Amino acid sequence: MTDAALIGAFLEAQAAERGAAENSLQAYARDLSDVSEWLSGKGRSLLSADPSDIEGYLLHCAAQGFATATRARRLSAIKQVYRFAFEEGLREDNPAIRIAGPGRDKRLPKTLSIAEVDRLLDAADRHGRTASDRSRNRCLMQLLYATGMRVSELVSLPISAARGDPRMLLIRGKGGKERMVPLSPDARAALADWLALREEEDAALRDKRLKPSPYLFASRAKSGHLTRHGFYALIKEIAVEAGVSPAKVTPHILRHAFATHLLENGADLRAIQTFLGHADVATTEIYTHVLEERLRALVLDHHPLARD
Repeated sequence: MTDAALIGAFLEAQAAERGAAENSLQAYARDLSDVSEWLSGKGRSLLSADPSDIEGYLLHCAAQGFATATRARRLSAIKQVYRFAFEEGLREDNPAIRIAGPGRDKRLPKTLSIAEVDRLLDAADRHGRTASDRSRNRCLMQLLYATGMRVSELVSLPISAARGDPRMLLIRGKGGKERMVPLSPDARAALADWLALREEEDAALRDKRLKPSPYLFASRAKSGHLTRHGFYALIKEIAVEAGVSPAKVTPHILRHAFATHLLENGADLRAIQTFLGHADVATTEIYTHVLEERLRALVLDHHPLARD
C-alpha cells in the first residue's frame, strides 16, 4: 500500500468512525503528507519506517524551527496513523508508540478586558457599508461573545437553530457533539434583527425561484457560509474601528474572554466547560490560572506593600 492510500484510508476511518471535523481531517492530511515526503527523501515509507526514522523526522522539524505545539501535533498524527495501520493488519507494530512528545508550552491564553469587548461590540454596530452588513456584523460579534463558540461553529450555524427567538442556542461542536448555550438579551436582539433581514432576502430569492441558504451567515464561498478566514479578516477591521490593537483580537481570543469574564463573575467551572464544549474539565481549568495571574498583577500594581 502506498503512503497516499494509507493516509486516505486513515482519513476515511477518522471521518466515519470518530466523526472528525473537516478542519481536523485537513490538518491530519497536511501533517502526514509532510511526514511521507520526508520519509520518501530517505528512501522509506510510512509502512517501512522504524522508530529511528520517526525520531529523525521530529529532529528535522525541530531544526526547521517548528513550534513545540506543531511538533506535538505532528507526533500525535503519526501515532494515530500507525495505530490505525496496526489495527488494520498493515503493520505488526507501532514504531511511534514509545516516542515521547516535546510537550506543549504552558502559556496562558490571551484575553481582553470587558471594556475592550464593549468597544468591539459598539464598533460592530457601526462597521459595514449597508444596514444588512452592519446587522450581520453585530449579530456575529454578539453571538461569539455571548456563547464562546469556536469560530467554525459560529460561521456554520444553520439558520434553523436561530429561528423562534431562542433563549438557548443548539451548537454542534467537535465530533458532532451537541451542546446548549444560553443567549444574552443583547445577543437575542441582534439575532432577531439579522433574522428579520434574512427573511426579506430569502423571500426575494424564492420569488426568483432560487433556493435560500441553510446557513445563518450565508456567503458565496464554496462552503455556502462565511469562512473562518473571512471572519478573521472582519474582526481585525472591527478592532481597528474600535481602537483596540488588531494583534490582540481574534475569534479565539473572544472565546477566551467569554470564559475568563464568566469566571471573574463567579460562574461555575463545570458550567463554563459545558458552554465551551470541552471534553475534559482540565482543559477549562487553565482559565483559573488566567484569573490568578490577573489578581496577582492587580495586587502588585495597587497594594501599598507591593511598591518598592
